Amino acid sequence: MNGPLFGHIWRANRGRLAIIALTLLVWGTLLPVIYDAFGVQFKQLQDSGIIPPQFTQFGGGDIFSLTGSVALGFIHPIAVGLMLVFAVGFSAAAVAGERQRGTLEVLLSRPISRRRIYLTLLAAATLFVAVVVAALTSGALIGAMLTDRVAELGPGNLPLLWLNGTLLFVAIAAVSMAASVSFDRLTPAIGLSLGFVLLQYFMNALGELWPDAAWLQPFSVFSYLDARAALSGLPDPANFVVLASVIAAAVGYALIVFPRRDLAAPS
Repeated sequence: MNGPLFGHIWRANRGRLAIIALTLLVWGTLLPVIYDAFGVQFKQLQDSGIIPPQFTQFGGGDIFSLTGSVALGFIHPIAVGLMLVFAVGFSAAAVAGERQRGTLEVLLSRPISRRRIYLTLLAAATLFVAVVVAALTSGALIGAMLTDRVAELGPGNLPLLWLNGTLLFVAIAAVSMAASVSFDRLTPAIGLSLGFVLLQYFMNALGELWPDAAWLQPFSVFSYLDARAALSGLPDPANFVVLASVIAAAVGYALIVFPRRDLAAPS
């Protein structure tokens, strides 16, 4: 990793990071508070049978328990969209954006190897993701404290939840960065990255809502974020292994492709 480059990336993104982290902190706090205020009514509605069972939870989360509300907060489109600011926005633009602006050549002219540049960018993306996931996790703890339900949440298992969430969005960041090193323009890099995320999210949601499509879920990275199991202290080790494997595959691809690319002058 290159220290000066990492420092420059940090300084350029610290304001954005602070805003996203604060927003996710508030969002993480909100779900436990909503459950505390309306959880009994939601539970009665569920027990009445008015709502079909497949619509009572989403992404392993629901609004009928504290752990379910925290899990829902992690997989909700609002949280996912905020996470993608760094997992896709920063990562997809890391190389392709510099290439499009014509500034990548300036960086490559310095005595820094392409692999070192890539690993520095990946380290920055990983740090950004880790910080925003930590903010969301901290929000869940704050919400539990405000409603006097800390023991029900199981705070000792929050690091497992943080790790599971971080691995998921680092996997997305690694795929986005693999797309970034493959193109000379930002549009195809970010388009491919967003297409990957939307397809993965759709497959997981469809598999949950439609039993005949449940076979799609193992092919979605989102199905390997099991916040409820992490909060119980008994997560499936396969969740971590699969996400780590996706990261390793994307990183391996980028480390092979980026150094071998013939980068002509920008047009």
